[in-house]
Amino acid sequence: MTVMSIARFERFFRTAAGLDVDKNDLKRYSDFVDTKLYDLLTVAQATAKANGRDIIRTCDLPITKGLQESIHRFRAIDEELELKPILEQLATHPALDRTPDEDTEAAYPEIIGGLSLALAQTFKILHPDLKNPQTQHWDEARAVFDLLL
Repeated sequence: MTVMSIARFERFFRTAAGLDVDKNDLKRYSDFVDTKLYDLLTVAQATAKANGRDIIRTCDLPITKGLQESIHRFRAIDEELELKPILEQLATHPALDRTPDEDTEAAYPEIIGGLSLALAQTFKILHPDLKNPQTQHWDEARAVFDLLL
C-alpha cells in the first residue's frame, strides 16, 4: 500500500470509530478482508449451484441487514475519503467453482467497505474506550465475524 493509501486507511478508522490504527494493522486488516470476502463468496457459490447457475450473482451473496446498513454508511464516508479505489485492489479472491459476474465483482469494494465499517464499530462495541487495537482486539473482532458470517 502506498503512503497515501495508509493515510486514508488510518483516517477511515478514525472517522468510522475513533480508532488509531497504523501500518502494522494493515496486514491484519488485509487478512480480515480476504477471509471475509472469501467466506461470502463460498456461500454465494453454494447458492448459485443450488439454483443451477454457473455464475455467482450479487443476489447470491449472503448480505445481512446489518451488513447492508454498514455498506450504506460506508458510501457516505467514502464520498469524503475516496477509499473505493484502494478497496478495489484488496478485492481479490482465489479461484472458485463458479465465476462471479461483472456486477458481483463491481460490488466488492462497497462490500469490503461495509465489512470494514462493521469491523471498526465491532472494536468499539467490544471495548468502548479502545483507541489503538492490539492483536487481542483483532482476534476478538474476527471471532465475532467468524461466528456470524
